[in-house]
Amino acid sequence: MSRVSRVSNGRTVAVIGGGYGGAAVAKALDEEADVILVEPKDAFVHAAGSLRALVQPDWAGDNMFFPYDRLLRRGKVIRERAASVDVAGVTLASGARVDADYVVLASGSGYPFPAKTDTDVTSEALERIHATHDELSRAERVLLVGAGPVGLELSGEIKAVWPGKQVTVIDPAEQLMPGFLPEVREELHRQLDALGVDLRLGTALVEEPPAEPGRTKTFTAATTDGGSVTADLWFRCYGVRVNGGYLGAFDTARTPQGQIQVTETLNVIGHDHIYALGDLTAIAEAKMAGYAMKHAEVIAENITAQLRGEGPTATYIPAPTPSVLLPLGPDGGVGQVPTPDGPTVLPAQAVSEYKGKDLFAGRFAELFGTA
Repeated sequence: MSRVSRVSNGRTVAVIGGGYGGAAVAKALDEEADVILVEPKDAFVHAAGSLRALVQPDWAGDNMFFPYDRLLRRGKVIRERAASVDVAGVTLASGARVDADYVVLASGSGYPFPAKTDTDVTSEALERIHATHDELSRAERVLLVGAGPVGLELSGEIKAVWPGKQVTVIDPAEQLMPGFLPEVREELHRQLDALGVDLRLGTALVEEPPAEPGRTKTFTAATTDGGSVTADLWFRCYGVRVNGGYLGAFDTARTPQGQIQVTETLNVIGHDHIYALGDLTAIAEAKMAGYAMKHAEVIAENITAQLRGEGPTATYIPAPTPSVLLPLGPDGGVGQVPTPDGPTVLPAQAVSEYKGKDLFAGRFAELFGTA
C-alpha cells in the first residue's frame, strides 16, 4: 500500500472533504500543521450559488467554482475519494494511505441537482447547468416539489428572471419554515403571493411525474388532496443524504440517520483527535454552510491547542433559535437572526444586502485567492 502523507511528526492533519467547513478548517490550520485535504472535486463548489447559476448560467463560472490550488500555502490537496477512515488516518479509493495525527471528517451531504452538483468535474457541472437552463427557459409551467429553503429560493430565482412563468411549489407540510417566527412565514407568504408563486401546502404528489427532473415534458400529476398540477418541467427540492459511506470504523458513534455524534468540542465520541463538522454531525441545528464554517473555527482552535500540548477547550453551542437568510431572487427574501433580545426578522432589503446580491461569492473568491 502506497503512502501519500509526510512522515508523521505529530502535526499531520487529514481533512476529508473540501466543502464549506473542510476548506475553512484546512485554511485555518495551514500555518499551524501539515494539512492534507482529501477532496474528489477539481474545485470548491459554492453550492449557495447553484440556484442563481441555473437561471443565470454565465454567472456560475466565476462565482460558483473555485480551484483549490490557492487555498493552502503549505499544505496539499489530494484529489481523491476517501474509501475508509480509522483512528490513524485515511485509506483512499486508489488504495493509497494518508497517515494522520488528527482527522477532520468534513464530507458533508448530497442533495438533488440543481441545489448541488452531481459530478466532481467543473466542466461537466457547467455543461449540465447550461443544458438545464435551456430546458427551464422553454418551460412555461414549473413544478417545485418541496417548500423548504431550496424550493422557496429557487422559486424566487425563476421569477426574478422569468416573471411570467407559472411556478408551483408543493409540500405536504401544513406551514412554511416550521420553527421560525410567525413573522418570517407571514413575510414569505406575502412576497410569494406578490411574485405570483402558486404555493400549495398540506398536499403531495400521488406519484413522481413521468419525466426526469429538469427535463421539459408536459405532464399532469395527481395530488393527495384530490387535485392535480400540470407542468412542463419539475425539480426535486428535498432529499438530503449524508456522505458517510467511508465511516464504518465509527459506526458506534453514528445515529440511525448516519450522522456522527460529537462532543461540545466537536470531537467524535470517544476520540480526542478525531473531529467532525457540518452536515455530517448529529448536532441539533439546521444544516447550513454558515454553521459548518463556525464548526471549522472551533476545530481549528482545538487542534492548534493540541499541537501546543494543551487539550481541546473551545466548545460549540448551537444557537437556541434557528437563523436563516432566505433570498427570493437578488432583491427579495426574508431572514431571521439572533440578537441579545431574541430572534429578529430581517426585511428583504437587508437580506439582499447581506446575501441576495452576490450570494457570498465575493467572500469565497477571497478565501480561494481568486478575488
